[in-house]
Amino acid sequence: MNQMRRKPTRLLITLFLIFPWLSSCADTPNPSTNDSLPETFATALKRFQAQYKLPGITATYVLADGVSYSAAAGWADVESGAPMSVSSRMLAASIGKTFVAATTVSLARERNIDLDAPVSNWLGHNAWFERLPNHKSMTLRHLLTHTSGLPNHVYMPAFAEAVARQWPNPGNAFTPDVLISFILDTSPLFSPGKGWAYSDTGYILTGLVIESVTKRSYYEELDERFLAPLRLDQTTPSDQRLLANLATGYVAADNPFGFPPKTIDQNGFLAWHPGLEWTGGGLISTSRDLAHWGDALFRGRAMPAPYLDTMLDSVAIGADAPGVDYGLGIAINRSSELSPVYGHGGWIPGYSSSLRHYSQSEITIAFQVNTDRVPQSKLSDVELCLARIVISAGEDIACVP
Repeated sequence: MNQMRRKPTRLLITLFLIFPWLSSCADTPNPSTNDSLPETFATALKRFQAQYKLPGITATYVLADGVSYSAAAGWADVESGAPMSVSSRMLAASIGKTFVAATTVSLARERNIDLDAPVSNWLGHNAWFERLPNHKSMTLRHLLTHTSGLPNHVYMPAFAEAVARQWPNPGNAFTPDVLISFILDTSPLFSPGKGWAYSDTGYILTGLVIESVTKRSYYEELDERFLAPLRLDQTTPSDQRLLANLATGYVAADNPFGFPPKTIDQNGFLAWHPGLEWTGGGLISTSRDLAHWGDALFRGRAMPAPYLDTMLDSVAIGADAPGVDYGLGIAINRSSELSPVYGHGGWIPGYSSSLRHYSQSEITIAFQVNTDRVPQSKLSDVELCLARIVISAGEDIACVP
């Protein structure tokens, strides 16, 4: 659920369009650490939290030599005064797509699955399959790169109406079949491979392919392939309303679902069921886990066999985002002096997240904010400034408000 306000790529594009500015802040990337970097990094978060009136923020960097540092500022719950900590967890939203794509690639290598085979090979037996746009010709690669031509159920008015009716109820009515149903019998946006349009629905279908091949749940595959081996023990499925150590999120009043202003009720339960995301995102995590995941994924250490060339085989997003491509669950900026830069953004009511890997310096940075009320331009400022600080080894804080 990367954008539930019917702004299909705005957050993703906005976050990436800042990268050309980095050419003016670090002519020679310097990944070496010094004693000032942790303090400068933590101070920057405190100043961002105060200047932008964020409830709370967490962030982590991982350097090329494996040294990492996490910091937090503000509150996990403003009203109670509970402080934000580096162990506070938040919904990671569409950053979860990096895990879905990696699981698919891992499975494809293990079982000799052709990513360019038609999706009908695995899902054609479903009664609804022939009602999907482009059902005859879309492939698994099309789903993973958002080039299938499928509409996105998240942007459908009927989806917003259904969520608004359902969210006060305790269970999750939005099974994968239900999510897919919102685009059945609709027209394709374009022929497969002939355009680009962000589609959570495509990733829901990918999750069904994973489960069809393995005969196990996606979350079981994810845990066995990545979460357990990489010791990402603070990253778990967001598949229930009670999620341990979840920071309270603060939701924009104009959200289309009528969600309350705070994501967590007085009993500690999420106000709405996060399972409606599933493989469109579907994870709760910390900035630390996200940064370490990005470090492993983007430096080729997440799987035993080579895989990065496959995941970075990308297509251009288009005129709205010049110089930005999309691979298999990975957005790629190729236009800045520090390019290529790999990563993904995440947005869901109450939470905003960013994961970026700066390939020249081999530095990875992740941050999370427990609100969706902050303007996207300010999230871009945070992303830019944290990159400046880490790349310059803590020597430049001029970008901090």
